[in-house]
Amino acid sequence: MVIAIAIIVLVVATVLFHFLSPWWFTPIASNWDMVDSTVAVTFWVTGIVFVAVNLFLAYAIIRYRHRKGNKAHYEPENKKLEWWLTGLTSVGIAAMLAPGLQVWAKFVTVPEDASVVEVIGQQWAWSYRFPGKDGELGKADNTLISVDNPFGMEANDPVGQDDVLVSHPQLHLPVGKPVKFVLRAKDVNHQFAVPQFRVKMDMVPGMVTYFWLTPTRTGEFDILCEQLCGIAHFAMRGRVVVDSAEQFDTWLAAQPTFEKTVMAAKGDPAAGKALFAACTACHGAQAEGNREVNAPKLSGQSDWYLVRQLQSFKGGVRGAHEQDTYAKQMIPFASMLADDQAIRNVVAYIKTLPEVRPAASVVGNPVRGRELYETCSACHGSSAKGIWATNAPRLSNMSDWYMARQLRNFRDGIRGGHPQDFHGSQMSSMARVLTDDRAIADVLDYVRTL
Repeated sequence: MVIAIAIIVLVVATVLFHFLSPWWFTPIASNWDMVDSTVAVTFWVTGIVFVAVNLFLAYAIIRYRHRKGNKAHYEPENKKLEWWLTGLTSVGIAAMLAPGLQVWAKFVTVPEDASVVEVIGQQWAWSYRFPGKDGELGKADNTLISVDNPFGMEANDPVGQDDVLVSHPQLHLPVGKPVKFVLRAKDVNHQFAVPQFRVKMDMVPGMVTYFWLTPTRTGEFDILCEQLCGIAHFAMRGRVVVDSAEQFDTWLAAQPTFEKTVMAAKGDPAAGKALFAACTACHGAQAEGNREVNAPKLSGQSDWYLVRQLQSFKGGVRGAHEQDTYAKQMIPFASMLADDQAIRNVVAYIKTLPEVRPAASVVGNPVRGRELYETCSACHGSSAKGIWATNAPRLSNMSDWYMARQLRNFRDGIRGGHPQDFHGSQMSSMARVLTDDRAIADVLDYVRTL
């Protein structure tokens, strides 16, 4: 009897929780309200079955409970009951599947007037490609991907020269206009999902998948990867911004084309030498760093990472937190570099400088640090030389005191909190693995042995 009462209470509590719970769908921001209707049908079908089965179970426990002198009736088969159960189950499954099949048919039937955007997923970031004025996307192949060609574009394809490349996880779309999403994965399985749009689609290496939608209201919405894709899957986030048509056109016009990206890919070391003269006062003539003035070692660091950090300082992405005083000091110096070409030039010069091993200043337990570094190696590599594909800079042979400060800043929310610092936000989540300063010292002491 106690079990029967517990089952009845469970059913009543579940139904009440469903109708009274404050947690429900986020407000929809696209044309796919049919998805909500389909989910509602599934809720009703499974809910009715849940209530009916459990109440029948409670009834059976009460009706056929043990009574002295009663004897159980053995009936191994009941064809009539089996036919009823089979029929009702079939009707319930059909009721759930039919609306979904209808929605799916519309989901992949793209309107003729839809614009196109390609979404590229990789561990653990998003990037995007728009067709240029010709309205067509150029040819791309994952085998062509490199540091200088992150989208894998075919350099000799004339159609792709005007393609617009967006190399960060924020995507803009115009409101009220249908858009076709073409999805491509660089490395492993991902899934592109925007909860407010009610859309998600798998991304499989070697395949191109697609769907379409029409944004129905302006605003900012999270992009999630909902396919387990590795250790930092939880941090693979982006943002879609739905603008007015005028705002979208302005944003799109400011993004670089493939042709411009290729032309600007290389810096000029000779031009960068003159620009680096202002940097030597802190970072040293050989970019060896100087702890006394809080200037880390730059020589030997990945050029793509130095470019991104200088752009972040110049754009106010780094140094945004009031407690990040040393980053704030760097902002005016980065602002002396007039444009991205100047940044590439100075980084190209730094790349020519000889590398000097910095003195150790952080002491920990490298044996324990080796265990902690297992998590870090997924992005930064087993030898801590950094991996461009995972947006992870070099750690080995760099200033350990500087890395210790940055890890504390990431862990404490001083760095990585700016809404445009997507990679910093990922690192903030990962840095919490190092729970205290001792753990930071241990992992950096191990990195020094690499």
